[in-house]
Amino acid sequence: MAAKSHGTHTDDNHKALWSGRFAEGPDAAAVEFETSIFVDERMALDDIHGSIAHAEMLGASGIISKKDSDAIVKGLKSIEKDLESGKLKIDYSAEDIHSFVEATLTDRIGEPGKKVHTGRSRNDQIALDERLYLKRIIPCLQNEIITLIDTLTAIADKNKKTLLTGYTHMQHAQPGTLAQHLMAWATMLKRDWLRLEDSLKRVNLSPLGAGALQGSTLPLNRELVAKKLGFEGVTENSLDTSADRDYCIEFTSDFAILQSHLSRMCEEVVLWSTTEFAFIELSEKWSTGSSIMPQKKNPDFAELIRGRTGKVYGDLINLLTMVKGLPLAYDRDMQEDKAPLFEALDIPEEFKEEKPEDNRPEWEKRSANSHEEFCEWELQKAKINNLEQPDFDFRNFYEKGQTVYYIRILNGNINTKELKRLKVRTIYPRAMVCNEEKTCCQCIGYEQRNLVFDNYVDANAAYDTINMEEE
Repeated sequence: MAAKSHGTHTDDNHKALWSGRFAEGPDAAAVEFETSIFVDERMALDDIHGSIAHAEMLGASGIISKKDSDAIVKGLKSIEKDLESGKLKIDYSAEDIHSFVEATLTDRIGEPGKKVHTGRSRNDQIALDERLYLKRIIPCLQNEIITLIDTLTAIADKNKKTLLTGYTHMQHAQPGTLAQHLMAWATMLKRDWLRLEDSLKRVNLSPLGAGALQGSTLPLNRELVAKKLGFEGVTENSLDTSADRDYCIEFTSDFAILQSHLSRMCEEVVLWSTTEFAFIELSEKWSTGSSIMPQKKNPDFAELIRGRTGKVYGDLINLLTMVKGLPLAYDRDMQEDKAPLFEALDIPEEFKEEKPEDNRPEWEKRSANSHEEFCEWELQKAKINNLEQPDFDFRNFYEKGQTVYYIRILNGNINTKELKRLKVRTIYPRAMVCNEEKTCCQCIGYEQRNLVFDNYVDANAAYDTINMEEE
């Protein structure tokens, strides 16, 4: 179905909604500059739903006739149907989505279509569209977050006993499990879900009826419209309603925090897939190669998610800067709210197709010849705390223990004399065993990266001792 061309002044229904007092329209380049339909077209169905509820209220309140109200509702539903089927295409010569819907409606039903805007302004109309859109889309994002949490939980459930190096300052710190690490990611995502849920509470108020800034002298039933559209109530102050973009900023902040979590996860995927870590083997479905180095399998998709985080941060700063100096009420600056809001939403949404389960764990394939020593402290801490020493002095015990190191020699490739010669001091004390004769530290290196700390033997019997104080 072909749409007619829009303009400031035409003889049909497609002139600009604001053209009333103008003898001549703005320059064509100026119209192109201020047009927003390329951004707000995604809210077409929300604009239609809002207009249907508004028209029904106008008819029920006697502001327009029931006949006209019914004709408007029928016409809007036909537009919705044709947009969804693809029979009707958006006319990008329209100034915005409101203009497109109203012009198309009037083309279809004639004069009654001109009454759909009765008692409202584009100021409260766009605020309504945005709120309806967010109420519709945010639960979809929340469902995708839950799907990711479920995926991580399923992988974690299979790896409850798979031990994984824990890091602080990117240095070996304390051992944990892969399950715990993945559930740390899941816990971040849980907070993201809750944050979005909390933001939905504040967007769940209908702004329609606030008008341009001072409401309307018509007997509008705002509560009826709010009920029809599934809102919990109506906004309280028309001046604030016209100027409010807190919900855009709040959701964009939520998206920025979510994106920061996805970026941190992807950073670890990148690290884990390196030859040096070799924790996982990337799926070929989510990797690319090199045009010059045929052996390469690059984690490009994780890197791109990490790289696009800056865009979301920029979107948040964009919105905060936009509103920081605006006087009440509506200013045209606020038209620029949608592009950063939508981009900040779209970027984390792109992550939904990537599947962590496609990446193959390589915990058992880690080379035993890596000469990495992993010091074990926490797994023996309980033994230390349970020693029958009522006056046990942990700090003195720790400080004495720092100078004594036990290291397991992997495959006999390194001997204690060589370690002494090199003055190796990189093995951090982890599990300390105390007796009457001396204070010492027990350090367990690991082979195969699939660690089992179930069976411990006496440190003196199993390990060579390097007492750095003797040097």
